[in-house]
Amino acid sequence: MTRPSIEPGGSAHPTRRQFLQRAANGFAMLPLAHLARTGDGALVRHHAPRARSVIFLYMDGGPSAQDLFDHKPRLVADHGKPFALPKAPTQFNDDGNTTGPCATFRQHGDSGQWISDLLPHLAGQADRLCVVRSMVADFSEHTNANYFLHTGHGLQGRPSFGTWIGYGLGSDAADLPAYVVLNGGLVPPGGIDNFGAGFLPAHAQGSVFRMRGEAVANIAPREADPSRQRRQLELARALDAHQRARLGAEPALDAAIRNHELAFRMQAAVPELLALDGEAARLRTLYGCDDDYEPTRTFARQCMLARRLVERGVRFVQLTCPDTGHDRWDQHNNLAVGLRDNCRMVDRPIAALLADLSARGLLDETIVLWGGEFGRTPFAQGSSGRDHNPFGFTMWMCGGGFRAGHSHGATDEFGYRAAVDPVTIHDLHATLLWQLGIDHERFTYRFGGRDLRLTDVYGTVQKGLLA
Repeated sequence: MTRPSIEPGGSAHPTRRQFLQRAANGFAMLPLAHLARTGDGALVRHHAPRARSVIFLYMDGGPSAQDLFDHKPRLVADHGKPFALPKAPTQFNDDGNTTGPCATFRQHGDSGQWISDLLPHLAGQADRLCVVRSMVADFSEHTNANYFLHTGHGLQGRPSFGTWIGYGLGSDAADLPAYVVLNGGLVPPGGIDNFGAGFLPAHAQGSVFRMRGEAVANIAPREADPSRQRRQLELARALDAHQRARLGAEPALDAAIRNHELAFRMQAAVPELLALDGEAARLRTLYGCDDDYEPTRTFARQCMLARRLVERGVRFVQLTCPDTGHDRWDQHNNLAVGLRDNCRMVDRPIAALLADLSARGLLDETIVLWGGEFGRTPFAQGSSGRDHNPFGFTMWMCGGGFRAGHSHGATDEFGYRAAVDPVTIHDLHATLLWQLGIDHERFTYRFGGRDLRLTDVYGTVQKGLLA
């Protein structure tokens, strides 16, 4: 007869507290039974997905749609004149006259998408883009707006939408995280909480890969002898297993164990992932890896890494911008020069990414999302900039079942406020989840006595954006 095990300092008969703790842990797992992994690695799916992964090209600071994607002849006609509509309070309230675009707009592709001459390479991909020109947001200050864009909530502490996706779907790569942030050099206002787990399990938070120096902090082996490191890990695993058996399910402990085990597997996977020299010279040139402009080279490597990551099964990849010396896309002054340099940084690499994903058959199952936390005013800030504008701005999607060559919604004749078919940030999140096979209203997590979700109590799937 097998004797019951005895915990250190305990007895063969559990105390009332131990019994209740173990029972509670067991009961707590029952509602999660339907989340058992399927063959493709998914945890949560409510319907057949159109996409398997997301690449978020995050344009930190709020790019100016009136200079890039939102063609407004009235701005050209009224340039330099007093602004003809009532103005809402702006971030700095140093408002000037109507300001026309910094470059010429032209229509491109069979779809006739209006795209500025500042983005000549991306214009060649016009028929792949689904351009939403009627985005609206709830905040006009960077930190709150970043939290809102990333987490669906304007304050610190909520899970990022990359975390929700990683938690819900997991990673198809056993040796890489579900959610990776490629840090080009600038962490957005609000800091790494934009990529955080909030109340979701810590293993789902964004893992930040740096583009210079050691890609992942503390990823390199600290032991010269691999067998010694293996023995240390086996000891740690045995101690963790003992703690699990003694305490039952402990989310913090489980997350730490998963993160340490993943980090060990990443020691072999990350160096191979970062070996871009193995890519064809033609492809490296296409992306701009050898461009004269250093920010272009950095963003090119990020875009190429993003493709390699989704190719290996990573679920959500986010890119942040390199430093062009113009405080991100936040052009409060020197608008023309700042836009020129930022567009030079991203134009060639993004166009190459879309073409490369398509050539490899990955674009159909990968959503590429482009945009920032808000847009800019159609009137000047001071004499040479634009202030923050959350009332009407542009984002675009590509691949992953979104309508190619499609334009959705419109702002007024000045590009100031969304006037036709506005799309909220909650709508955006709901639609991205839908394309990944997740119903945002059913995807909840119990915390603080409430069933919380990414979209709070808002959000509508924008079926008009979908093919």
